[in-house]
Amino acid sequence: MAQQGSGGNVLAAICSFFIPGLGQLVQGRILPAIIFFIATAGLYATVVAWFIGAIVHIWAIVDAARYNGLAEQVD
Repeated sequence: MAQQGSGGNVLAAICSFFIPGLGQLVQGRILPAIIFFIATAGLYATVVAWFIGAIVHIWAIVDAARYNGLAEQVD
């Protein structure tokens, strides 16, 4: 996808703000999207671990914003 700091990453971060993992899905990263969504939803569902769920949610947003697709491409 686009480089870090590009408009695509900003859009992905906004998507992850509303639904954890959606930004990764927009970037085409299926497995991280599923993991972030399930982990965040599961932690939010348990009242005791709600704070940890919020941390994972923020992590999903930052991960979407900082993703650099060029680093994964090997020539």
